[in-house]
Amino acid sequence: MFATSDESFRSPDEPAGCPLPGIVTAFTPRLAEFAFEPGFVAAVDQHAAMLRELLYAQGPELAARPLDRADLSDYAQGFLDALTEIGWREPVGHDYAVLRLTAICWLVREQRLLEV
Repeated sequence: MFATSDESFRSPDEPAGCPLPGIVTAFTPRLAEFAFEPGFVAAVDQHAAMLRELLYAQGPELAARPLDRADLSDYAQGFLDALTEIGWREPVGHDYAVLRLTAICWLVREQRLLEV
């Protein structure tokens, strides 16, 4: 099972506190499920939309601006901290946390936030 400690999400190449590389490593395999589970795709898309709105669709025009890596990293760290507090472990299926973490993974890949 997948634990949520900070170390389990941290890549040796990333500064302490940046969970994005670990989330991508852990949840990229879930993206393969998109081909077989349209309900999973729809749920992850909804979570990604909520994250976009939360993190960067602000103001009266709600114009999307590029996602900021630091903002997503801060959000992800807070989410992981909350999961750690409740003792969450990754289930075989899809719960709220899996959907949210898969959406974070998808956004990181879509926005190329780990490329240098």
